[in-house]
Amino acid sequence: MKKRFQRFFRKVSKTIKKPEMRILPGQLAFFLVLSVIPLLALLASIAGQFSISVDFLMGVIEENIPHEAATVINQVLGGKDLNLHMSIFYVSAFVLASNGPHSMIIASNLLYKIKDKDFLSRRIKALLMTVILVVLLVFLFAVPAYGDMILSLITSFISSETISSSIHLIYSILKYPISLFLIFFCVKLLYTMAPDKTIPSSSTTYGAMFTTVSWILSTEVYSFYVEQFTRYNLLYGSIANILIFLLWIYLLSYIFVLGMAFNANTEGAEEVEE
Repeated sequence: MKKRFQRFFRKVSKTIKKPEMRILPGQLAFFLVLSVIPLLALLASIAGQFSISVDFLMGVIEENIPHEAATVINQVLGGKDLNLHMSIFYVSAFVLASNGPHSMIIASNLLYKIKDKDFLSRRIKALLMTVILVVLLVFLFAVPAYGDMILSLITSFISSETISSSIHLIYSILKYPISLFLIFFCVKLLYTMAPDKTIPSSSTTYGAMFTTVSWILSTEVYSFYVEQFTRYNLLYGSIANILIFLLWIYLLSYIFVLGMAFNANTEGAEEVEE
């Protein structure tokens, strides 16, 4: 058992020292942040179309993203419908955000020692992977990160204490099983899609498990900060929240790349390399 742990930690140390681990997490984090702003603006616009109150959403946005970005979303909430200008904004931001998955594809090819496919094929695959990443990001925001706050807001409009308690109970029971399943499924799919060559899905299992558990743990820490320490805004303004948010995104990106590097060292990855 001791030798097994020693081999594992040597493997982790070797993986962390890979050149890709110094570059890709920062690239991925940047493009994830880039995709957050148009995503939140789009959600706010959809909520406005259905006359849904977005006060809570705007509070979260103003506390965690720069003022200029929040101003753009405020304009959407102010009654502006989706028009050509906003459509171009969403599409352009989405295409730019796909540079993150495109970096994943290139890095995975380096890790697996696979020759890159043509540029157009990579870009199309990067767009598909961006959709999966956006789904993951929305889920992380809606359930592990801000789920408790959103649920409290919803149940505050329910007069029946029994119904409110039941909703809280169901949520507490289903929160982690659903989170584990959805995150694991999406991450495993991304790991399998990224290389420009078919790899065994089984070779991505351990990396996907590591990423799933690590993402949930790091998101729980971030959620705890959001719920317990927002009062520090009185002293530090929104700068502290922005820094913590960016740190969280970078940590998610680093964990994702680390899991992909783990996969490249498995037996399935070695078979691909041969």
